[in-house]
Amino acid sequence: MKKIISLVLALALVLGLCSFASAEAVKKVGIAMPTQSLERWNRDGAYLQDQFKAAGYDVILTYSDNDNDKQVNDIANMLSQNVDMLIISCIDSAGLNTVLDEAAEKGIPVIAYDRMIENDAVTYYVSFDNYTVGVLQGQFVKAALDLDNAGDKVFNMEFTGGAPTDPNAFYFFNGAYDQLKEYIEKGTIKVPSGQTTMEQVGTEQWSTDTALSRAQNILGSYYADGTILDAWLCSNDSTARGVVQALDSDYAGGNAVVVTGQDGDIANLINVVDGKQTMTVYKNVANEAVVTLSVAKAILAGDEIDGAALAAAQEIECAYDTESYFSSEGHNTPSFLLVPTVVTKDNLQYLVDTGLYKWDADQKYLEAV
Repeated sequence: MKKIISLVLALALVLGLCSFASAEAVKKVGIAMPTQSLERWNRDGAYLQDQFKAAGYDVILTYSDNDNDKQVNDIANMLSQNVDMLIISCIDSAGLNTVLDEAAEKGIPVIAYDRMIENDAVTYYVSFDNYTVGVLQGQFVKAALDLDNAGDKVFNMEFTGGAPTDPNAFYFFNGAYDQLKEYIEKGTIKVPSGQTTMEQVGTEQWSTDTALSRAQNILGSYYADGTILDAWLCSNDSTARGVVQALDSDYAGGNAVVVTGQDGDIANLINVVDGKQTMTVYKNVANEAVVTLSVAKAILAGDEIDGAALAAAQEIECAYDTESYFSSEGHNTPSFLLVPTVVTKDNLQYLVDTGLYKWDADQKYLEAV
């Protein structure tokens, strides 16, 4: 009888230890997203949360209402809850120094997600090739206006950039502007407002309303007499919505204007079908979440990471880059960069094929799945 009791106790002890070990093995991941006011960040947060939970991690997900102080507090709370990793899409690239210094002191790895962070606590950066996003927009305008065959014809265009606190905004703008600069310099493209720098065209918090107000001012000042506007290069979809609203209400030229965007927001895809926006650069953020999980798994497992091999092992087209992005001057951040895609009215089926969109009942507009 004593032997049986001893055996039962031993078994209970073993099971208890196994249970404890299992509990110990569960890692906790903190995911800090900037806002729920833009459609794409709701998608990013949901995809990341789903991927990490399915992989067996505990997840804390926060949205910070485009308020840097709130994001600092959100991250500080994650650290107080002993997260094993932070995945952060920042509001202000230089606004997280104190809390990330604390993360570094605790040895907590940090993945900068989609937006680079100016702090050396950042371990890896996962994003799309942001400069290429701008290049695709600039190339699209170049082709749509057939600039290489313009002869003496002059085209009028304007620019709307993103948030000055978001380092991606500069990559997007520079990628586009570099494609169009030669045509501006030789006079094929004229910018009647004269606003051709990020300092002049930036849009705080990527706000639709801010983009709308600025576009209305430009149209009222430079196009109210019927001057033709040929193109408006917008860095993303939320700013493009503001520009499209302004064109609907304040543009007197009467012609269709080439309008670019980025993200594949549903409202913008409706505008693409209706001819109010010409294109959007689509970034499959579900794929971005998959790559982020792969990198995070390797870090949390303590594996020695061969970045090039890890990028090549993805089923998604992804490049490993150790030269383009910096957390501080001289401090390169190894980066995993996915490839964006141009979407127009003619290839909307591409989005349906991702499984993340579907046609509506009339097969005219797209809806989120």
